[in-house]
Amino acid sequence: MQPEPECRVLSIQSHVVRGFVGNKSAAFPLQVLGFEVDLINSVQFSNHTGYDHWKGQTMTAEELQTLYEGLQLNDVTRYDYVLTVCDPVMGDKRNGDGYMYVPENLLPAYKEKVVPLADIITPNQYEAEILAGRKMNTEKEAIEVMDILHAMGPDTVVITSSDLPSALGDNYLVTLGSQRKVIAGGSRVTERIRMEIPKVDAVFVGTGDLFAAMLLAWTHQHPNNLKIACEKTVSALQHIVTRTISNAKALAGPGKKPSAAQLELRVVQSKRQIENPEIIIHATTI
Repeated sequence: MQPEPECRVLSIQSHVVRGFVGNKSAAFPLQVLGFEVDLINSVQFSNHTGYDHWKGQTMTAEELQTLYEGLQLNDVTRYDYVLTVCDPVMGDKRNGDGYMYVPENLLPAYKEKVVPLADIITPNQYEAEILAGRKMNTEKEAIEVMDILHAMGPDTVVITSSDLPSALGDNYLVTLGSQRKVIAGGSRVTERIRMEIPKVDAVFVGTGDLFAAMLLAWTHQHPNNLKIACEKTVSALQHIVTRTISNAKALAGPGKKPSAAQLELRVVQSKRQIENPEIIIHATTI
């Protein structure tokens, strides 16, 4: 009897006891989609830091290395993928202004050491701009930014959210993707896609981690079709956030703003949408 085939992911991210962020957000969808997932928790908190209170510990570099050495000693470090959500926690925009979550003196390490090792990166607009060293206010400028990021090493770049103008109006975010690939005959081509995503009136935590995990899964299933991989990823995520906000409003009651606890992503309840997402957000080729 031949051993069963498996695809194994090492996911190095934060962990929370309650809720869905980091490894808690990434592991379930990957497992639902058939991946074996090994977890290294870089941080262990009671809950994410959007709550009023949190407690927990941060692993040191030496502690993380010790865990990996234990795997090495047992010769179990052969992985198909390593998932670590570095770029989505670099920074974001608050009230229209850029805001770094990490010290700015770490930016060269991301640009020179982390990004060149990655096959896929999923920055938001602000992160893409600071990595590329230039702004993107138009689709043309966004393509130029993605090309700069390609030149750093990654073959797939997906800007998960941007405030570029949408033909559908102000209530839409724009997602952009670019994938370099080799076609028959050995020539290289670049596939570029654009998606218009309805805004949801809530702030969620863990969506970036969830996005990265599902994009990994669907690019594995569709390695040469970024359009389909992004449509499945974004559609599943839209199902989840729509379900989450509806449930949160029901829990909060009429006229009340949902709490951080009520806005925890409804990941487990969305198992069917993760496994077989109905395509509700379509991508266009640019």
